[in-house]
Amino acid sequence: MQALILCAGRGTRLRPLTDMIPKPMVPINGKPLLEHHIEQFKKHGVKEFLINLHYLPDKITDYFGDGSNWGVKITYKYEPELLGTAGAIKNFEQEIEGKFFLIYGDIFSLLDYGKLYQSFLEKPDAIGMMVIGDTDHPLDSDLSEIDKNLQFLKIHKKPHEALPKKYKAMRAVYVFDKNILQFIPEKEHYQIDHQLLPDILSKGLQFYGYETKDYLKDIGTPERYKKCQEDFKKL
Repeated sequence: MQALILCAGRGTRLRPLTDMIPKPMVPINGKPLLEHHIEQFKKHGVKEFLINLHYLPDKITDYFGDGSNWGVKITYKYEPELLGTAGAIKNFEQEIEGKFFLIYGDIFSLLDYGKLYQSFLEKPDAIGMMVIGDTDHPLDSDLSEIDKNLQFLKIHKKPHEALPKKYKAMRAVYVFDKNILQFIPEKEHYQIDHQLLPDILSKGLQFYGYETKDYLKDIGTPERYKKCQEDFKKL
């Protein structure tokens, strides 16, 4: 298995912390968030990583190199212009070998990736699956409508002036089949949540949610970053 970690964003909401380092390098308990990602995936058998870069790329490549110090292999792709969350997937088309994980670099995760992958395998018609759940900030979260089998029915894009009657938050951790690549245009800025998922749902493809109580926290604002650090001390 491979894991693609999205690390190209500027992290403007975390300034001044991100004036000198990219968002995935902000420290959690003295260790870069991206290092936590690599270690957590490795616990569940993932040893090959694909990382996209844009803002202050040397801060990441100088720290991690080829990944050998962590017993993993890392392949980087620099984006002179941001390609978006789905465009980053397409940019790794030659490196992606089969089913793969994807996570946003500004999520702190203690997810059991083995259980997520097993759940995906139990849905042989699925082209993808993502973690869904509750959120304490629904107005600025992408939301999904699902059926009783956790199959996606509709995407409600953020931001929201009013919330749907029934929803689950989309929590930015995915597992995809490589066939997803055929639905992503080449060399174009393209987003997973706002473009790719609505497109595949409109085509009748099967995409599912996965619920878990494993710890996941978006650290993209100073308030959420502070809360994550506080939570880490209790975990």
